Amino acid sequence: MGFGYLCVYKVTTFARQFILRKNITSAVLRVLLPFTLGAAILYWMYRGSSWDDIRDMVLHRMQWSWMIVSLLFGILPQVLRGLRWRLALEPVGEKPRRATCVFAVFVSYAASLVVPRIGEITRCGTLLHHDGTSFPKSLGTVVTERIVDALFMLGVTVVALFAQRKVFGTFFTRTGMNIDQLFQRFTTTGFIVAVICVAALVVMVFIICRHFDVAGRFRRILRDLWEGIMSLRRSSSLPLYLFYSFAIWFCYYLHFSLTLLCFDFTGGITQLDALVIFCAGSYAVLIPTPNGAGPWHFAVKTMLVLYGVNASDAILFALVVHAMQTGLIIVLGVVGLIALQFMKTIHRPQAAVADN
Repeated sequence: MGFGYLCVYKVTTFARQFILRKNITSAVLRVLLPFTLGAAILYWMYRGSSWDDIRDMVLHRMQWSWMIVSLLFGILPQVLRGLRWRLALEPVGEKPRRATCVFAVFVSYAASLVVPRIGEITRCGTLLHHDGTSFPKSLGTVVTERIVDALFMLGVTVVALFAQRKVFGTFFTRTGMNIDQLFQRFTTTGFIVAVICVAALVVMVFIICRHFDVAGRFRRILRDLWEGIMSLRRSSSLPLYLFYSFAIWFCYYLHFSLTLLCFDFTGGITQLDALVIFCAGSYAVLIPTPNGAGPWHFAVKTMLVLYGVNASDAILFALVVHAMQTGLIIVLGVVGLIALQFMKTIHRPQAAVADN
């Protein structure tokens, strides 16, 4: 009997250590892989550039007045995101302070520089800690935001794609993302395997939810998430929410397009051209690297070259502009962290109950 207990104890201890090491390894990889991917792309793009060229671009060739105006339009959308977020939380019975929402957004963008996509969790946790807001409900409204933002971005892309179809076609061809070639590579067997995998995943999730004790809590969390997603239907300020959404993306566009006025070699690019470049950069940011570092540089540089900008100038433009915008995110994140430390914490027991 003693030997049996000893074996069980050793197996259990080994399992715990294995799971702990696996979790640590997963966390490390989640941080290192995006950095490695971004760094590899940046090295490949800038291996022939010199620090003297970069310094000359920043100190002598860039008009700082336009860059400062551009950075102001980088602050405004984050503020509007905080206000829009609070608006979405009201229909689900949550009323956090406006300042908390804004500062939480500041912190979330800075956090995503360390671990891509962690910002959504960070800002929901910030609201829970400082204003006692239900975490699942706030996360549900963040999902709503992503859906609305995706629809807005899709609409902007359709306009840009229709206006300059030839430019986008050339971009896809040069970057190896020709849609026709992509579908040709996806065989019938590939589709069948994909369907089987998805079906197996759905069945596995169903079995887990039905047979484990966590199913009830999981259903409650999903219900709260759904309430957040459906909050727009019950919102009495839907027009204001949509206005905030439009203003956010318009500011994002100005945040980028105004940087084209900072340099002589991009001064001839029209606003419609800037919209196309903006769309390409926005989709490149979806690749999980810190603030899109690497993919964004590559997309913007490629589009600028398509519009006649010298490749060496286009590369330095992408580097300088991205560095300025990333620096702004870091500064706002620090401001948000400091400001939150001086704000009084509000404890709401009902929010804690909702999360259990």
